[in-house]
Amino acid sequence: MTSPSSAPAVTPARTPAPVPKQFSELPDYRTKYIFSGHRRSISTVKFNPAGTILASAAADKTIKLWDLESAELIKTLEGHAEGISDIAWSHDGDYLASASDDKEIWIWCIDTLSVSKILKGHTNFVFCVNFNPASNLLVSGGFDETVRVWDVARARPLKTLPAHSDPVTAVTFNHDGTLIASCAMDGLIRIWDTDSGQCLKTLADDDNPIWRVKPVTKYRHQNVDSHIKFTPNSNYILASTQDSTIRLWNVHTSRCVKTYTGHTNRTYSIFADLAPGAKHIVSGSEDYKIYIWHLQKRQIVQVLGGHRDVVIAVASHPTQPIIASAGMEKDLTIRIWYDQNSHIT
Repeated sequence: MTSPSSAPAVTPARTPAPVPKQFSELPDYRTKYIFSGHRRSISTVKFNPAGTILASAAADKTIKLWDLESAELIKTLEGHAEGISDIAWSHDGDYLASASDDKEIWIWCIDTLSVSKILKGHTNFVFCVNFNPASNLLVSGGFDETVRVWDVARARPLKTLPAHSDPVTAVTFNHDGTLIASCAMDGLIRIWDTDSGQCLKTLADDDNPIWRVKPVTKYRHQNVDSHIKFTPNSNYILASTQDSTIRLWNVHTSRCVKTYTGHTNRTYSIFADLAPGAKHIVSGSEDYKIYIWHLQKRQIVQVLGGHRDVVIAVASHPTQPIIASAGMEKDLTIRIWYDQNSHIT
C-alpha cells in the first residue's frame, strides 16, 4: 500500500445535478470517488470478478490496482516497454493479463503482484485480450490483423486466425467459452468456433457502409474502430462503433435488433458495457460525458458529467450498481459512480 505522501490523489466528488426522470426505475448514479495517478491517457478500466479491486491501464506503460473499499492504491504494476491497450481478469481473479504496444501479453499474479508469464508471438501492437471462463485459454488481437488463442499454463499459442483485413480491436469469449468474437477496423464482427478455429459467421451493417471504412493513422491510441461484448446469455453482442451508435446484434440471426444513440463517438475506441442487472447500457462519449440507456426502451435515462476529456472507458461492477469511468489526456482521472437509488453505500 502506498504511503500518504506518495499515494495518488483520491478526492471526494461534486454531486452532479440529477437528470429529469422520464419513466420509473431510473438509475441515479453519482460520483463517490475520484482516483488519479496515471501520467498519460488511460486506456481501460476493469473490475475483478469479486468486485473488490479496480484495475486501470494506460499509455504510461503501467497498471494500477485500486481497492474499492478503502479507496486506496494497492500497487502500480510496471515493466511493459510501451503503452498498455487492454487488460483482462481471469475468472477466479487470481491473474490479470495485459496487452501492450510492445507486442507482448503479460500475465500478472495478483497474490505476488508480479509477472507470472509473458506471451510472445504477435508481430505488431497487441490491442485486446480476454480469458475464457475456465481461464486456461487466452484470446488476443492486434495490429497484425490476427486473432491468437493461447494456452495459459504453457504460455504458448494454440491457434493463429487470419481474422480480419485490418487491425483487430476487440476479442471476447462467450459465457461457456465455445465461441470467440472479434471485431476490427474493417467494421466486421466475426464469430469463431474455439475448438476448430473455424469462422462460423460474420456480422456486418450492410445498410451503413460508411461505418466500415475508417482511416488508420500513426496514433495508436486515437483511431480504433469498435468494441464488442457478449451479453451474459451469449445470445447477443453489444458493439460500439465510430458512427456514434451502439448496436445490439442477435448472434443467431446475424441481425442488428436495437440501436442506441445520443453520445458522440467519431474518433476513438470507446467502450460500452451492460450495467449491473443488464437493464441498462452505459458508454463513454467524446463530449466528456457518460450516457446510460434503458436496454429495452433504448431511451437515455441518465447523462453523467464531470470528466474534462473524452471518456474513453467504462466498466460495470459484476454485482453492484457501481460504474467506473476513465478520462483521456486532459483529465487522467477515474471516477467511481454509485447508484443512489440502490441500497449500497
